[in-house]
This record gives sequence, structure tokens and C-alpha cells, in this order.
Amino acid sequence: MEKFWHEAVRDALVVLLTVTTGVVDAVSFLGLGSVFSSVITGNLVLLGLAAGTGTATLAIHSGVALAGFAAGVAAGSPIAARRAARDVTWPPSVTVTLGAELGLLAVFCSGWELTGARPGPAAQLLLVAALAACMGMQSAAVRQLGQMSTTYLTSTLTGLVAAVFTRTRPERAARSVGVLVSIIAGAVTGGVMVELAPAWLPLVILAPLALVIVLSVARFGPARDHLPAGAGGTAGAGGGAP
Repeated sequence: MEKFWHEAVRDALVVLLTVTTGVVDAVSFLGLGSVFSSVITGNLVLLGLAAGTGTATLAIHSGVALAGFAAGVAAGSPIAARRAARDVTWPPSVTVTLGAELGLLAVFCSGWELTGARPGPAAQLLLVAALAACMGMQSAAVRQLGQMSTTYLTSTLTGLVAAVFTRTRPERAARSVGVLVSIIAGAVTGGVMVELAPAWLPLVILAPLALVIVLSVARFGPARDHLPAGAGGTAGAGGGAP
């Protein structure tokens, strides 16, 4: 029973993380050059379109987004891979990686406010690189939780539709539906904020991720043992359910 509740909390946190993804992609598309921060397949298509049509601006923005995402994965993966000594539902290393993402998102929000929520061409490139790096770090973190994602959801939708038409029961259907709904809700919220209240956008971006970090520490234990050597003391890792 304890394992069931641990997994239920994990799934709820994954769904909440996906709200951040929706907000971030809406901001990237509407305010930072019509590219995505997490939909890398879409950016690859945009890069191809830019090459085919000779649109230099789109090529640069989509290329920066791709590079930023890759950099985020490269930075986040070694942190997220510091697994606990025993199998846990939510490894403390995931929380540490999300904390690093939160710090980078805070940097983005500072830049957004400094530009008056209307960044120019050069600032757009810096900001979209930061957001894409955040999504890369988040992807690296969630990858440690198993077969789930908060950024690339094509396979999630495929699994749900296939289950309906093959009359099989999809694994973790509630989580799958939840992340699909959450990314739409996040995009709606992000779009409204960019258009109507851009100065308040940082609150919408930071709040879901901050809440996930707080709840993960409260439910699964502290993450100090998965900080770099010398930073976390000698206490044992926080305990999720095996």
C-alpha cells in the first residue's frame, strides 16, 4: 500500500511538472522567436523549413533552442544519474536536478523582467537558450523515474490511443491523461500571461516547479546526499518506497 501511494505522489508531481513545460513552450513560441523549448522534433522541422526557405532568423532561433536543450541534458544527466543506494520511487538526485533547473529558470525570469517582457533579437536568443536548457535538465531528471516524460509526449498520446483501439488497459492511464491535459493548461496560461500580463509571467513559470521540489522533499526525503561531494554531509539518502 505504501508503494502505491508513493507512486501516486510521483505521478502527481510529474503531471504538475508538465504545467511548467506548457508555460515555457508558450513563452518561447509567442515571445522568443516562434520556436519551442521542449518540443525538439518541432524545432528540427523548423530548422529544416528555415533551410528550405532561406529564413535566417528562424534557423538561428531553432538552432539555439536545439543547442540549449542538448546542453541542459548534458548538464542535468550526471546529476540526475546519482541514484540512491537502493531503488526508490523518486530518487533524491531528481530533486537536486530540478533545483538546478529552478535556479536557471530564475535567471531567465530576471532577464525577462530586465527586458521589460519584450526582449529584442539578441535577448531572445539568450532567453530561449536558457529555457531550452531548463527543459533539457527537466527531461534528464524525469528520465530517472522510469518510462515517463514531461516534455516529449508523442509516445504518451500514441499509447493512449492505441490502448483504446486495441481494447487494452494502458499503463498509468491517469498520469498519461494528466500530462496531456497539463501541457495544454500550461500553454493556455502561458499564452494569456504573455499577451495580457507579461510582467507576472515569472510567477507562473516558477511556481509549479518550486511546488514540485517542496513536495518531493516533504514526501520522499532530503536530497543533500546527492549534491556534489563535500556539499551534503554524510547523512543517508532520503527514502522513497522501494
